[in-house]
Parts: sequence; structure tokens; C-alpha cells
Amino acid sequence: MGIKSRTGKKLFVLDTNVLMHDPTAVFRFAEHDIFLPMVVLEELDRSKKGTSEVARNVRQVSRFLDDLMSHNGADEISNGLALNGVLQLSNDSDAEQMGHLFFQTHLQPAELPRSLPGNIADNNILGTALALRDMAKDRQVILVSKDINLRIKAAVVGLKAEDYHNDQALEDMDLLYSGQAPLESDFWDRHSRDMESWQEEGRTFYRVSGPDTKEWFINQLLYQEGDTPFEAIVRRKQGDDAIIEWIQDYRSSKHSVWGISALNREQNFALNLLLDPEIDFVTLLGTAGTGKTLLTLAAGLSQVLDSNRYREIVMTRVTVPVGEDIGFLPGTEEEKMTPWMGALTDNLEVLTQSSGGDWGRAATDDLLRSKIRIHSLNFMRGRTFLNKYIILDEAQNLTPKQMKTLITRAGPGTKIVCLGNVAQIDTPYLTETTSGLTYVVDRFKNWPHSGHITLTRGERSRLADFASDIL
Repeated sequence: MGIKSRTGKKLFVLDTNVLMHDPTAVFRFAEHDIFLPMVVLEELDRSKKGTSEVARNVRQVSRFLDDLMSHNGADEISNGLALNGVLQLSNDSDAEQMGHLFFQTHLQPAELPRSLPGNIADNNILGTALALRDMAKDRQVILVSKDINLRIKAAVVGLKAEDYHNDQALEDMDLLYSGQAPLESDFWDRHSRDMESWQEEGRTFYRVSGPDTKEWFINQLLYQEGDTPFEAIVRRKQGDDAIIEWIQDYRSSKHSVWGISALNREQNFALNLLLDPEIDFVTLLGTAGTGKTLLTLAAGLSQVLDSNRYREIVMTRVTVPVGEDIGFLPGTEEEKMTPWMGALTDNLEVLTQSSGGDWGRAATDDLLRSKIRIHSLNFMRGRTFLNKYIILDEAQNLTPKQMKTLITRAGPGTKIVCLGNVAQIDTPYLTETTSGLTYVVDRFKNWPHSGHITLTRGERSRLADFASDIL
């Protein structure tokens, strides 16, 4: 049995960047077969050293390939290595139907146009895929790459090419959970028959049941506009029954948080999530100027200095490009991260400007900085944070695996807040649908101790608002 004999199965030729992005990619193509050109193995070998995320992924790929060899035997290489049994990513019935992995043993690249010299790795992969297509004429050969330019070149020479989609959290960003839902104008008329209401410790609760509640998620924010606006949060769900709670209004100066008041409904929702002791994980999405960092810092300082709920604030963000060593900058880890923390400095100025006089501002600034620690993501592995309020800025630049690495650092009593704008991703091969921030928003949306809100209204200035609309 070889490549030619497995008719009816698609044959996917993987580019190196696919394996660097997702080490389990060879197991993600169901019953179809995988082909790895020799130049891909060479590129993997050159990228295996180091402590970056890419290097770790490459080493994991090598371990998977070694396991495949040991399960199948080296003499089976020409017939393809069976992928079932090494990594269980599907149900048992599908596992038996998984495809085979083929390596390039004797194929020579096909003739390419003179403008595409074969000594370049991408062109070598392209030539190998073309030769493979000519050899196995009864099979559909597809090149899979995260590199847009390689896919364009493949289309130019008549080869079918696709992006790697298996790591997408969503098919369309329009499907991303927003964290809030409007109530229809006749909602109370349709749900008032079996509704109950009560108060506990100054908090107002409602028990409602009906068809609308099926679409709700725990800790989702509900609102109804009109002469008597209503804003609540879903606290519990069981079948068609749901318990919702009237939320606190932080838009008045009387209920401001560290001198900061919510300027719109979404900011009020965000402050309710940030100040809720029962919510351990909060994600805030929004464009520049929607107040993500300011609200998060104000809520953090209130809970660290006023209520002593957390011991200190830990702030971190991705240094672009992701995983780049910050060692070339002078000073300690915190001093090295300072150039990346402009958002922290800017927002601290807003929070301390009300302190009386220069001396008062300096004293307040020193107090705040003693309670705020700045850490690099590069040194998060192996750590455990106890009773900390962790702020992760620019979270859209993290992969799902990096996001998992960070969130699993949380110890008892720790709250993690992830901030980001998925429209501003700087990490190569990462898109809105594959970002770690999109991934956690989708995966955490029904966990009782997490909350999410998407901020859409900019509140910086009329200049910033006009620029964002017109430019």
C-alpha cells in the first residue's frame, strides 16, 4: 500500500508553519492522508532550539513523529504511518478511520517556472506538491499553509491550496459572544406569569422562565431601553428557568470607582464584572479609547487598596513580536517591561490627577506603584499567583496555547482580566478567529465564574472619535 493506492482519500501537503503553529496538525485531517516534504523536516530541525513558543511546538512535533515511528516501525515509511493510536483527538469510531502520514523518500520537485527557483524552501514545497499531484493522478492533492504568499503562488501554478482552519475558535467573528443581550419591549408581558422577585442583602433578584432564557449564558448582561431602563446579569440557569440580578449603577459620581464613573452602559457592565468577587476571569474586548485599561485599573486598585480583596496588581502584556527576548533592554525585569507599559503610565496619571498638589500626586503615585507589579510573559511558566489581580493587556496577540499557559498560573483567590482588540493583531499567522483571546471568550462563555463584555463606544475625545470613524 502506498500513496497511489489510497484513492478516494485527499492528500494534504503540510507547510512548516502549520506544524509550528499547531503541533497536533498531523492528527487533524480525519481519514485523509498527510505528506511532509523533506524540506519541511529540515526547517523543523533548524527551528528546534530555544525557549520560544515556536521552538517548543517544533520539539513537540518531533516527539509526535518519533512516537509514530515507534508505533509503526521504520520499515512502514514507504507505505505510510498509521495516525490512529498515537494522539486521540476524535472519538473512538473516528480514530480507527484516521489517515496515514507519508514522508518524501524519492520524489523530485516538478518543473517550476524560471521565476520560482527551487532552492527556496517555499518553492521546493511547491514543486514537491506538483510532482506528487502528477504521480498520484487519482487523488486530490492540497497544499496547506499559513503563508498567504505561498498559497497565491500555488494558485498561480495551478495547485489547490488552503489555509489551516482547524485551530479556529469560530468560523465568523460576527458569531463571537458579546456578553450582553437586549430584552424585547414585551419581555415582561410574556414572562410575568411565573416570575418571582426577592431581595437578599440589598440585592434584587428575579426568577423568570420562558423561551428567551434558553439563549442566555451565565453572567451575561441583559438590558432594556426605554423610559425605565433595566439592566441585570444572569446569575443562574436551569432549563428554561433563570435567576437574574439587578446590577449596580456606576454611572453616578456617588458610586464611582477610584474616581472613575462609567460613561455608558457597556462600561457599567464591565465595572460590575470587574468588581464581582464571584467572577475569577473577565475578558474585555474593544477598540482603542473604549476604556478597557482605565476601568480595569480602577477596579483593581479599589479591590487592592480599599477592600483588600487582592494583595497586589500584576500587569503584563505581550512584547511584539511574541516571545522576543527583552534582555537587550537595561535593568530588571520590571524596568525592561516599562517601555511596553505606556498604557499603564497614561492611565495612572488619570487616576492620580485628583490628588491634592504635586506632593499629594507624588505620594499617591508611589503608593500605587508599590501595589502594581509588572512582569514579562516570557517568565510565566512554572509560577503560581496567589490572591493577585492579574491584568493581561494586548491579549489578542496570544495563541490559545499561550493563553492556557497564563490562565493556569492562577492560584486561589486570583482574578485574571484579559484586555484586547482582535482587529489589531501583530502576531504572524494569527487571525481574529484563531486568536487566543477569541478562543477564551468562546470557551468560557458559560462558566459560572467568568464574564465578558465587548465595548464599542469610544470615550477618549471628539478628535479620537472622529478620527476612528473617518480615517
